[in-house]
Amino acid sequence: MTLSHGRGGPAPREVIRFCRAGDGARLAYADTGTGRPLVKTANWLTHLDLDQALPLWSHWVDGLLQGRRLIRYDERGCGMSEWREPLFTYQDWVADLDAVVDAAEVDRFALLGVSQGGATAVAYAACRPDRVERLVLTSAYLSGRQVRAADDLERRAAKVDVDLARIGWASRDSSFLRVFASQFLPDGTPQDWDEFAAFQRRTTSPENGTRFLEELTRIDVSGLAPRVACPTLIMHSRDDPRVPVSHALELAALIPHSRLVLLDGRNHLFTRDEPAWAEFQHHLAEFLAE
Repeated sequence: MTLSHGRGGPAPREVIRFCRAGDGARLAYADTGTGRPLVKTANWLTHLDLDQALPLWSHWVDGLLQGRRLIRYDERGCGMSEWREPLFTYQDWVADLDAVVDAAEVDRFALLGVSQGGATAVAYAACRPDRVERLVLTSAYLSGRQVRAADDLERRAAKVDVDLARIGWASRDSSFLRVFASQFLPDGTPQDWDEFAAFQRRTTSPENGTRFLEELTRIDVSGLAPRVACPTLIMHSRDDPRVPVSHALELAALIPHSRLVLLDGRNHLFTRDEPAWAEFQHHLAEFLAE
């Protein structure tokens, strides 16, 4: 099945298609623009039909399209992909990426992983060096909060994070999801946080959202990082509260011959008007042009 989006003006034509994962789950992916392919792994939380209308994601889509063919997709369990009882493990996410690039008929490509999509990207690059030409990791990490917890207090904090999301989706009161949103956008306004919270509710079910977060606390691909052989660029906000900069340092230490660029700012997801976004685009363009 194929859906075409005409967005008016000179914007590249976007085509949304569907494919099947190995276990039969339906995956939605968007194929936009022309040029050398850049594949963006799925991350928390997206909706191909809504992203470009949301200030949080619209500039990402526009920026990543500059002179490139962009392939992005909704994670299983959210957006336009199938919501009904899919499995949630990082192995499933890696296999889903393989299904999407197969369906898009892309053999060699640059791969971008944002936030938890970075773990998927690292695992894929390590296991499929024949396909990944360059790897870009932004606001990324290798291990989830339960895995990296150093004591009971940190393990309880990871559980509270999941409980906040569970209560937030079940409640009409947006204050719980607002707390969660403020970790992604600490420099955002209350309106930004409310918009992010409302978007989360539209992208997946309460059950799936909680299952996502539970699996994210358990993810661990640190053993695969030393196997990444392609040129790798790592970018991270110095004061990111959601994923501390120590994770970027770990990535740089474990991935051979990688480069690390630290950006001034606190937001986990770069906003359109902050300096970190312009720096990110500059370094991305230089790296992919090499």
